[in-house]
Amino acid sequence: MPTERADAARNRRAILAATERLLAEHRPQDISMERVAAASGVAKGTVFHRFGNRAGLMLALMVERAHALEDAVRTGPPPLGEGAPDRERLLAFVAAIVDVVSRNKSLLAELARSGVTVPSSEEYHRSQPNPHAVYEFWHGHISTLLRAENPAVDADTLAHLILGALHSDPILAQLTDQGPDRLKAALHALITAQLDAK
Repeated sequence: MPTERADAARNRRAILAATERLLAEHRPQDISMERVAAASGVAKGTVFHRFGNRAGLMLALMVERAHALEDAVRTGPPPLGEGAPDRERLLAFVAAIVDVVSRNKSLLAELARSGVTVPSSEEYHRSQPNPHAVYEFWHGHISTLLRAENPAVDADTLAHLILGALHSDPILAQLTDQGPDRLKAALHALITAQLDAK
């Protein structure tokens, strides 16, 4: 992806920050592109040009939030960053993903409802991050740590099962009603059982 111009980067940050503020007070489906433009002080045409539509904007915000976790894994302290045993890093990472999903469940539900239909123009896609990059990183990191701890585990499939469950309606409803602790405990038990299996 080409280097972002300084003014484009400023506009992007302003738009995403305004969307964050609006999401703190409103449901995602109640936030229009026009409302985001007004709140960010950026022209409406710029918002549409940069993100294409509301689904594209919500996806970009979700990717932005997820990148903070990726940065913690790559450059942060243990247990998310390097320096902790693989099992400890794995359990900490899955717990951190649950926290990200729990904090962003309304956003995930909106993305699922919209089908994440974003514009197909080449110019739009050149300006956006790969929408699958977050999942690919999360899956790759989980499966690598699973495999390191127990080579007999079907790490790829188990990683898909863990991540797929986090997007299901019953799990999102449970996170809304009960918070993340019950889900963290269940995933901890599942992962530990798999790692300890002979």
